[in-house]
Amino acid sequence: MVSNSTIPMIKGTFPINKFQQIETPFYYYDMAVLRQTLDTIRQEAGKYDNFVVHYAVKANANPKILRVIREAGLGADCVSGGEVRASVEAGFPNNKIVYAGVGKTDKEINYSLDHDIFCFNVESIPELEVINELAEAKNKVAHVAFRINPDVGAHTHANITTGLAENKFGISMEDMETVIERANELKNVKFVGLHFHIGSQILEMNDFVALCNRVNELQERLMKRHIICEHINVGGGLGVDYHHPNHFPVPNLAEYFAVYHKHLRLYPGQTLHFELGRAVVAQCGSLISRVTYVKKGTNKQFAILDAGFPDLIRPALYQAYHRIENLTSDEAEETYDVVGPICESSDVFLKAVDLNKAHRGDLFALRSAGAYGEIMASGYNCRELPKGYTSEELV
Repeated sequence: MVSNSTIPMIKGTFPINKFQQIETPFYYYDMAVLRQTLDTIRQEAGKYDNFVVHYAVKANANPKILRVIREAGLGADCVSGGEVRASVEAGFPNNKIVYAGVGKTDKEINYSLDHDIFCFNVESIPELEVINELAEAKNKVAHVAFRINPDVGAHTHANITTGLAENKFGISMEDMETVIERANELKNVKFVGLHFHIGSQILEMNDFVALCNRVNELQERLMKRHIICEHINVGGGLGVDYHHPNHFPVPNLAEYFAVYHKHLRLYPGQTLHFELGRAVVAQCGSLISRVTYVKKGTNKQFAILDAGFPDLIRPALYQAYHRIENLTSDEAEETYDVVGPICESSDVFLKAVDLNKAHRGDLFALRSAGAYGEIMASGYNCRELPKGYTSEELV
């Protein structure tokens, strides 16, 4: 049975009457939570003059979400040409758009060059040379930062750890000076900084301390060769509390930024960049689904939803936990396996969880689904993609 820990559990507040009028499954975004999170980011990062925050678009590219984040003044961190386009269309200033990713295509690079984005985060010498070639054809100079693999582990799921030596991402520390020298030889790229990212859903602040220590070491190496970076980008990775979204709707941003202020040694004139994704949008989003059937087995019972893993793949892909609430029942709790309708054994959201007694037609909320929920949805089994609605639309 899933433990609810010692913290008293409370249900989230949802416009149930509005939900009853909408075809399920769909995503619901509480814009008050999103704005509270953005206000906290501005407040906490704003304590430090040289901190710049970008939003990692891969977490959620719903245009209504992007617009609010852009209005809050964040930049955009992109990992595909499509995300660069979505950021441009959402109104992010070109000089606040960063393009990372291990496999940028010529088409994506050309689009980004045409829009004069702030920086390409480069992951190999071949990529650097292609960017230089394409920039030369346009008579432009592309700003580049090098993603250095710091070989720093993170206490998170193996599939979302990105900073180890054996990961596909980044350039090895041993090759750092070589790639910088190669960039300085090329006429149509300008080296402006270093980029790091060690993983996602990190709650151990010591993981970020370890990254700071490694960045300090690498900067000392460069200083001995009189190489100074204008920009240091430490990625994102800050996690959220999936078990208690009602008690902790905003992650610990104060401690997160304070760790970097205390432990990372910046040189005069340097700017420190962050790429927060999950921490910005996870807690504002929920997947809303109806119970189609309650099925009693020999030793357990199932709440079968009209949502499946094509709508929210994280539990099947990462064995990720999402708190589930029965929004339309206050009856005594019973134990259920909450599953979807897909003809796959992995189509399970949560096993042996205590919920208010379920009936056909009840509305369930799968919480903390604002990040990597709607954006990862697919049309598997020829299903329609879930729509996304904001609290401001459903007043």
